[in-house]
Amino acid sequence: KSLAGAARTEVMKNRTPLLASLALSSLLLSGCATAAGSVTTPSEVSTAPAPAASHEAAHTGSGHHSQGSASPATTAGGPSAAALMVCGDQPKERLRSILDLDSDPHTINTWANSTFTCTYHLAEGALVISVQEAADKASALKYFNAMQALAKDATPIQGLANLGFPAYETADGSAVFQKDSFVLHVDATDLPATLGPENITRNALAYQLSTTILACWVEHP
Repeated sequence: KSLAGAARTEVMKNRTPLLASLALSSLLLSGCATAAGSVTTPSEVSTAPAPAASHEAAHTGSGHHSQGSASPATTAGGPSAAALMVCGDQPKERLRSILDLDSDPHTINTWANSTFTCTYHLAEGALVISVQEAADKASALKYFNAMQALAKDATPIQGLANLGFPAYETADGSAVFQKDSFVLHVDATDLPATLGPENITRNALAYQLSTTILACWVEHP
């Protein structure tokens, strides 16, 4: 099934156009915020492999190929404010709402090889959201295309569902979007096929979190 179809089924219920989903996210934009707490400094993780590439290699046969790697141009310094948003209040609030959680899930974050990674520790498993920061839009698109080529069973997200950005999903629960110099990867592959009181699919969860973050980025570029 396409991600667009899953999102409409799980979230919109009455097959409302997906632009309504973005409008709904826009209502929450005032809460867009960077991650709380400290981020591992680049010097502490300078020898670590890029999380996006290493994660793909670890999932042989379950969403990504293990051969090859995608390596974009690197950026200097620490993660940007936009990247930090993936571990901020807005995705946490969205998770609490979708999964009916009593409190924010525990998170850990790292910064290595121009990739900021936020791991959400849920009762059902780990949800990993990462942002690869490239030197420019062209480099980010090149990295996105390489990721899509390496991904197993990748399906482009098209039409209204991609919100105007290059995007694809994998059958096992990943959603990847490219905007400007960023590549956003929401990886729910460690989670069960459905979860939460509404039995949302992990693909729909990955998509909803992606659009929540993208809405923040559109409002706060």
